[in-house]
Order: sequence, then structure tokens, then C-alpha cells
Amino acid sequence: MSAEVTSNRPSERAQHLLRALIQRYIQDGQPVGSRTLSKDSGLDLSPATIRNVMSDLEDLGLVSTPHTSAGRIPTSQGYRLFVDTLVRYRQPKDVDIDMLRSQIRGKGNDSGALMSSVSNLLSEFTKLAGVVTVPRGMHAALRQIEFLPLSEKRILAIIVINDREVQNRILHTDRDYTTSELQQAANFINEHYAGVEMLQVRQQILKDLEDTRLNMNKAMHDIIAIAQSAMEGAADSGKEFMLAGEANLMQFAELSDIETLRRLFETFSRKRSMLDLLDRSINADGVQVFIGGESGFGILDDCSIVTAPYRLDDETVGVLGVIGPKRMAYDRVVPIVDITARLLRSALSQ
Repeated sequence: MSAEVTSNRPSERAQHLLRALIQRYIQDGQPVGSRTLSKDSGLDLSPATIRNVMSDLEDLGLVSTPHTSAGRIPTSQGYRLFVDTLVRYRQPKDVDIDMLRSQIRGKGNDSGALMSSVSNLLSEFTKLAGVVTVPRGMHAALRQIEFLPLSEKRILAIIVINDREVQNRILHTDRDYTTSELQQAANFINEHYAGVEMLQVRQQILKDLEDTRLNMNKAMHDIIAIAQSAMEGAADSGKEFMLAGEANLMQFAELSDIETLRRLFETFSRKRSMLDLLDRSINADGVQVFIGGESGFGILDDCSIVTAPYRLDDETVGVLGVIGPKRMAYDRVVPIVDITARLLRSALSQ
């Protein structure tokens, strides 16, 4: 057994070189040679000694040698050792945390806008794909709807969901409606559908419009029919997860060929697959990192997924995270995911 390996674990010196190799590979995406490692590591070692250490690391399955290069690249197993014991995490700067906090809090009580904002912020701060599941158990039920007449044949629909989410939607009509007509339509909807889940409201309105057509004046019928279409958009805010920044993955050579991108985007579009993956983190204690094949999806073998659950009161209700290449900057990404989950919990509790 080599002096660089003890009980199938690399020595301290070998771990130091592995850390330097992975950091360089994350930065450049190119196989790392012994001369580069000699400079990056800060160790007074000859290239020959470094090559010997790399050979031992390769025997342990922590690095591999691409066929077209004399340099080495980390394996999934190497990344795992790096993430678990070698990486030095960097907390976001105070100014970045303040920006995250203000952006998340700024969405007020609109849960749809809040979740969309979180996925976009994760993507923006990490330059990867950001994803967040909508809080489970948080059913979107209609509390109240009001209509206000606007100019140029438009109506403002104010939809209150779950006591604290308010959505404003502009409805385009064929003619102008009076305040009295709009109030009559709002009264009908509030009387018949308050407390009903949004996904059911649309279906029920369609049925009731047909059943009550003869007993309802045309103006009121038309307004409710228009409102019914607005309900569709309001209900969509309750979709089960939101993904942002998929195009960021095109900047990484290992993910950028057309076939890989096509298969990746197909995976992202499969709701059930994505939710199965994210739900594996729902009961986790803090940040989870899935590297390559650990995700259980073959198309994600060249990817890593960093996730964290978030809570409402004392219950875990959802998961957020980022998807990127295995050579993502874990030292930055993991703390960002962690702090975003904490900030989202704070925003939801308010």
C-alpha cells in the first residue's frame, strides 16, 4: 500500500492535492496536469512525485485520466470526498444576503410570485438552474373576487386566495360594463365558490354557467365567463415546482451538445420525475448534494443537484435548490442554497 493511501483513504498530502485539482477543474473545465498542480497546491513537490500521488488517487477511483490528455479530472467519487470533507465553504457577502432578503420579502403575500422569485434568485446568484417546489399542503382556495371597471373595455379582477394572497388580473372584454353589473357578477361568484379550491372553481363555473344560462342576464353571464378564464391563470400559480435559468447550463462544455441539452430539458419537463428527485430531500436535515449518478437519473450523471428543505412554522413544506454540472462551485453554491431556504422560511412565516 502506498504511503499516500491509508485504509483506502488518501493521505493528508494526497487530499490537499485532490482539493487543488478539483478547484482548478471547477474553474477551467480542463484536465489538470502535474505542473499546474505543483503551482496551485503550494507544496514543494516535483512533478514526478505529484504524478505518483495522482496514480494513487486514480487507484482509489477519485480521479481519472481522459484518453486524450495527460492530465486528470475528478470522478463522482472524488467530488463526493471533496464535498464531504475537503471543500472550504464561503458564506455569501452581507450585501448579497441583504439583496436576497429584500427580493424575497418584496413579493409580499403572493405565494406564486414568491416561489417564482426564489427560483430566479437561485439561478441569478449561482449562474445555474434554480428550482423550488411550491409548499405542499398549501391548497389554493378562492376567498373572494372583486371587479373594477377600467377604460378601453377592460376589467380589473382582484382575486384573493387563501386569506393572504392577492392576484390582480386585467380582463379584456367586448364592451364596457357598469359597476352594478360587475358587482352582481362578483356577488354570484363569492356566494357560490368562496372556499373552493382554485382548480375546481374553473370547472364548477363552466358547469354552473350552462345550468343557469336561462336565469342569468347576458351581461352577467359574459363577465363570469371571462372571470372563469382568469381563474385558470390564478390556479397556475399553484403548480408544483418552478424552474429558472435552464439556459445557464449551456455555458458548460460537458452539457452543451445538442443531444445532452435536449434530454436534460426533457427531464426538466417531466413533472413527476423532478418531484420524485426533489422529494428525496423533503425530510433531509439541511443541505443535500446529489453528485452524478446519486440522483438516480442517467441523464443527470454529469450533473449535481444541491437542495435544501424549507419550513413553514414547524413543518417542512417544500424543497429548493440548483441544478448544474458536477464541476459547480460547491463552496459558493451550497451556502447560497442554505441561506435562501432560511430566508424563504422567514418570508412564509410572515
